Amino acid sequence: MKREDILTEALPYIQQFRGKKIVIKLGGHAMIDPAVLDTVIQDAVLLHYVGMKVVLVHGGGPEITQKMQAMGKEPKFVSGLRITDRETLEIAQMVLVGKINSGIVSLIAKFGARGVGISGNDGNLLIAKKLDLQKVQIGDEEQEVDLGHVGEVVEVNARLLDVLLANDYIPVIAPLAIDRAGQDLNVNADTAAGEIAIALQAYKLINLTDVDGVMNAGRTRTFRRLHAHEAEAMMADGSIAGGMIPKLKACMKALQSGVRFAHIVNGNKEHGLLLELFTDDGIGTMVQNDGDPEFS
Repeated sequence: MKREDILTEALPYIQQFRGKKIVIKLGGHAMIDPAVLDTVIQDAVLLHYVGMKVVLVHGGGPEITQKMQAMGKEPKFVSGLRITDRETLEIAQMVLVGKINSGIVSLIAKFGARGVGISGNDGNLLIAKKLDLQKVQIGDEEQEVDLGHVGEVVEVNARLLDVLLANDYIPVIAPLAIDRAGQDLNVNADTAAGEIAIALQAYKLINLTDVDGVMNAGRTRTFRRLHAHEAEAMMADGSIAGGMIPKLKACMKALQSGVRFAHIVNGNKEHGLLLELFTDDGIGTMVQNDGDPEFS
């Protein structure tokens, strides 16, 4: 497309999204590839300057694993779930807050905006409770496993984020939380982003990952648009599995709780965030409620 055609196609979307709250979960390769992260943050700052109220939530699992190994501590997983003991939690806090979060804030400043880095336990932003024992399949047996210092979000202090957004800041949130007894907990970044989007009544929840979106069982086709019942059916019949499940579940819960649109987008594609939001076809998967006939 010609440059002028691209801008013309983007105009109605810019008008529609102006003033809307957008929660973007940063994950996948963007968390370990500086060039990818650089482009994603540049796109996020552009969204900010065309009038969208942007909130960033980031993960950091691969970097936590790398730091643990560098410090001589072997990560422990059960059926793909990380066991977070006290030492692992301290390393996670070091990586998520001290490295990743502050690095994203610096990139926001590089591109001319103002970021504020916070973790979920700052200002009681994310209140969580410790996860119950998790049922996992180990060999031929189903067992219950304690994942340690891992929680699920039960309350979000949206007022803190609204204050930052109203004063032209971009909040950058590390997925840590605190329980009502003041104990620190690690939380899943996908679900944290979904809960934050719900509390803010965001217009869009966008999950940036390493895949092109929701794909068919043979991984030969990416679904560009899905209604909620279609996504539910695909999870029920096993068409969707693995790491896509928590992402899509977070999207579905957000939609059921007032968020208008949820997106799963490959963050490795150059300026994929802009292409998904400001072009007619998009590049990822957008999911919306069954009762809303208009995709946007």
